Amino acid sequence: MLDALLPPRCLTCEAPVTAQGTFCATCFGGLSFITAPLCRRCGVPFAQATEAGAGGLCPRCVASPPVFAVARAALRYDEGAKRLILPLKHGGRVELALPLARQMARAGAALLAQADVLVPVPPHRLRLLARRYDQAALLARHLARLSGLPWLPRGLRRVRRTMALADLGAAARARLVEGAFALTRGGAVAGRHVVLVDDVVTSGATAEACARVLLAGGAASVAVLAAARVPDPRGAGT
Repeated sequence: MLDALLPPRCLTCEAPVTAQGTFCATCFGGLSFITAPLCRRCGVPFAQATEAGAGGLCPRCVASPPVFAVARAALRYDEGAKRLILPLKHGGRVELALPLARQMARAGAALLAQADVLVPVPPHRLRLLARRYDQAALLARHLARLSGLPWLPRGLRRVRRTMALADLGAAARARLVEGAFALTRGGAVAGRHVVLVDDVVTSGATAEACARVLLAGGAASVAVLAAARVPDPRGAGT
């Protein structure tokens, strides 16, 4: 009866679909899912397998391995992914968190199978006040339900507000987020394998900063799981 009164519509284009919370064939076909070949460490996708260096790593991970153990993302951050992530992040479309979390659970199945707890990347309190919700926490909450893992909505806090990172290079991003995060009193990550949850990974600077804090707090390991990542941060200058 509900479907008769409110016919199911595509999550991105409003075209008719067969079930609520799904995509039409055109919009689903416009999503670029990250599959092999990709860096075994940071998960950045390669255009071809020959781009991999020693141990199947990208040049950045060979030159300077990240402190997190592994990172994975469901989608390439292209126009298709932006039609989901930007409305979630800036447009109040919180219903998009669940379909994104489902794709993250698929892409990060191996990470989730070895994890003990999920921790979202936190926004600064002023940004949270302006937006009124935390998209990373929404993704983590849905992932917790899908995986059966516990999650710590306030495991980390952002102690220093940072400017928007979109136009900054990797080195500038790393400097900007250094010291921007801290464990809360209820972090409870000691001895646990943590999956850090975020919406987009670009250069990995934010994930790196959060991972350092979690490891300093006693976490056994930190993996990163995101909805999307920039296909080639080196080429994008980020």
